[in-house]
Amino acid sequence: MKLAALPPAELQARLSSGRLCLRTGPFALRLRSRLPHVAEAVGLLYADHPLLDEGGFLDFHPRVDAQPGLRRWLRPQAQFELDGHRPFSPMALAQAAPMLEWGLNWCVTEHAHQYIVIHAAVVERGGRAALLPAPPGSGKSTLCAALVNRGWRLLSDELALIDPARGLFQPLARPVSLKNRSIEVIRSFAPEARFSAVVHDTLKGSVAHMKPPAESVRRDQEPARLGWIVFPRYQAGAPLQARALPRARGFMQLLEHAFNYHLHGSRGFECLADMVAPAQALDFSYSQLDEAMHFFEGLAADQARLEPVAA
Repeated sequence: MKLAALPPAELQARLSSGRLCLRTGPFALRLRSRLPHVAEAVGLLYADHPLLDEGGFLDFHPRVDAQPGLRRWLRPQAQFELDGHRPFSPMALAQAAPMLEWGLNWCVTEHAHQYIVIHAAVVERGGRAALLPAPPGSGKSTLCAALVNRGWRLLSDELALIDPARGLFQPLARPVSLKNRSIEVIRSFAPEARFSAVVHDTLKGSVAHMKPPAESVRRDQEPARLGWIVFPRYQAGAPLQARALPRARGFMQLLEHAFNYHLHGSRGFECLADMVAPAQALDFSYSQLDEAMHFFEGLAADQARLEPVAA
């Protein structure tokens, strides 16, 4: 049964009482919030995710609710909590829904050390995955959102999960986070995409989350093998440029985006080295999404033209 099958009143009741349990990728969640706008965001963004039995094992029990006391009336704030632990400072109450998404990212990076976790988007086409590692503000999520609205499967927007035993990406098809101008760019590029309400004045500016494609969620137990490592960078007004990187340089750049590589020791090194060896590593800059989509189509068809980069 999918979350979308719940009437709004039932969804709100389950969420308020901590009885809303769902699966996303390899994780089972019990979500809790009494805030109506959080229920609205969860109902939209996780509509295609499967509901779980309350009595089963659950990985994380996150909660986002209003701060009690005087804060209920004077500049009200929201607080994220996991099993009694509050890892973040409170935020404005209107920011509770994105706070839940950021909190879920924290849950994975802090606790899911069975995986090698990399700050990167991952999309898949034809059985091969493109890993998109990049720092904030690089246009990674914009590119990811555009690709999954043009037939690529979403594995992750923020957190690439690598199973070190198999050297494969484990999908985590959660909402895609977009900021500021990127929100309207993707709205225009993909009018059929669904978005949460835009929340303004966060630490990241104006933010909204795009609902993951239903097909990506349906296939969120299907791993993928690395085909390309693409280091994306948005450059306003600049022509598209794609340059092949030596694999050794691609490997070292990739490590800069790994959260917990050091915890996996020699096993982690061997896993990533084996994954990177047959893959293409690319330095990629773009300004126009249509041009970027055309390039990735060629990449998937093994027809992309790349400029070499000296070692």
